[in-house]
Amino acid sequence: MTKDVLLSISGLHYETVGTAEEDANEPIQVITPATYYFKNNKHYVIYDEVVEGMPGIIKNKVRIAEAGKLEILKSGLSNTHMVFEKDKMNIAQYDTPYGELLVGTHTKDMQIDVTDKNIDVHVNYALDVNNEPVADCNIVMNIKALDR
Repeated sequence: MTKDVLLSISGLHYETVGTAEEDANEPIQVITPATYYFKNNKHYVIYDEVVEGMPGIIKNKVRIAEAGKLEILKSGLSNTHMVFEKDKMNIAQYDTPYGELLVGTHTKDMQIDVTDKNIDVHVNYALDVNNEPVADCNIVMNIKALDR
């Protein structure tokens, strides 16, 4: 895999509590250039995220262990260390510009496929915020080597 990669992340949340909004289940997608490296049998992807209407950025680090563990670390405007492991519940403090949240992720399924030029990650999890069930979620992540 090259150092320069293109990262595509899409997420879909299925509300578990009633909502009147028809577009509540709209997918969110981000495609951005990122930096990749492999260290201690883990894949790392680093990228910056701009938040509309807010000064500053969020620095993101994605750590992928092929054994079935995904970690998302955010610092800057938002700070957290979220962990996804199949059949496990993980709790994280999520600091946002609007306040702190206690976020729980119960990973129901995770698939990680790695080739020389591509990494695909699929995660299905239940999301709790402040100990209340909020949504069932899917994350689909693709890390693709840029041909130079």
